[in-house]
Amino acid sequence: MVVRRMMKNREELKRMRKLLAVGVLMVCLAGMSGCAGAAGGGVSASGSESDSASSVVTSEPASASAEVSGTEFSGLENSGESASDAASKTAAPVWSEMQPEGSMKLLYATQFTVDVYEGGYELIQIQDDGKYLVVPETMPVPEGVPDSITVLQKPLDHVYLAATSAMDLIAAIGRTDRITLSGTKESGWYVEAAKEAMKAGTLTYAGKYSAPDYEKILADGCDLAVESTMIYHTPDVKEQLSQLKIPVLVERSSYEEHPLGRMEWIRLYGVLFDEEEKAEQLFKKNMEALDGVLSEQPAGKTAAFFYITSNGAVNVRKPGDYVAKMIGLAGGSYVPQTSSEEENALSTMNMQMETFYAEAKEADCLIYNSTIEGELQTMDELLQKSPLLKDFKAVKNGNVWCTGKNMFQETMGLGDMILDLHAVLSETVPDENSLHYLHRLK
Repeated sequence: MVVRRMMKNREELKRMRKLLAVGVLMVCLAGMSGCAGAAGGGVSASGSESDSASSVVTSEPASASAEVSGTEFSGLENSGESASDAASKTAAPVWSEMQPEGSMKLLYATQFTVDVYEGGYELIQIQDDGKYLVVPETMPVPEGVPDSITVLQKPLDHVYLAATSAMDLIAAIGRTDRITLSGTKESGWYVEAAKEAMKAGTLTYAGKYSAPDYEKILADGCDLAVESTMIYHTPDVKEQLSQLKIPVLVERSSYEEHPLGRMEWIRLYGVLFDEEEKAEQLFKKNMEALDGVLSEQPAGKTAAFFYITSNGAVNVRKPGDYVAKMIGLAGGSYVPQTSSEEENALSTMNMQMETFYAEAKEADCLIYNSTIEGELQTMDELLQKSPLLKDFKAVKNGNVWCTGKNMFQETMGLGDMILDLHAVLSETVPDENSLHYLHRLK
């Protein structure tokens, strides 16, 4: 923290961190004390706060389409001052005296909230994870911020992204330039912007979520690590990043009960990467595109979403999973409705072909999930996986579809997927050229 106070210019601080990176890493990995102070990165807190996660003060929410922006500062462009110089000359507010002026009004998302404070400060709270105070680049960190709140000083422009579902949302607002480190190799990306960034060298692989390259992450001057909930399975990694003073934000969009809640996380990334207006507009545009479908009466048709595993079992989505809910939003009914007797957090379950046969034989539509076993193009390829499928109503009627492998990484495509599902469930002869994620098996 002494280093942070002495270094007014943020870029100088990052250069210093790069010089210290190797030494700090060796100290931390050896379990010696003092590594937390030496790293000098973002402020990450591990203490506890007396108020619970649900007790954040909220005021009257703004409208869904309202723009939430920080205070504008004029004259900085020609003053010769950097943003950090300006921030150092601005009197820091006292956190205990700050009160929220409003809250982001969310339509579907329940796993995060955003409260807005005077001066452009914004407090993000993520369910079962933590609180993050986003500080504008031109403003100082408030005094007395509790240890339970992680401070994120803008600009956040050296981000390590291990949560693949976030990339499409960040790409949609045009901010892949803020993501400099990837937890996924180039071959694992289906988001075009990510693949292009890796080819150009502006995005580099820094190890997967469970085995990050700490030396590389430090040398890059990483100011935020965005992780998926898989990080909970490797708590030592999260702890190590925190020791290195790298703030960790756990992305929980996969826990949203409503499918469109996942897409609404674009608004959170708008806050983090200074693109709130664009995020609002994109989310609103997608909602408007779905207005007609969501207001229609159900088509009355059933659909199964599945794939055949290597040992011959059938992997299906659980009835409460977001894919099953998307089928409902598209006007259909999901089958099978049988839930697994084993209670766990997984969104899928395996069943024997005989059970699937009994529950989905009369389904109007079959949708094959290509993510794990690869895409299919023909009905013969499907029947090679299980000859019993030839008795299914959808197979006999030629109403069998396959997803593209990009479906699960393209979070902004959830609206298009609902439109695709609506087309194959409600139209007699869907225009296959207009579909985004489905193709019919020949």
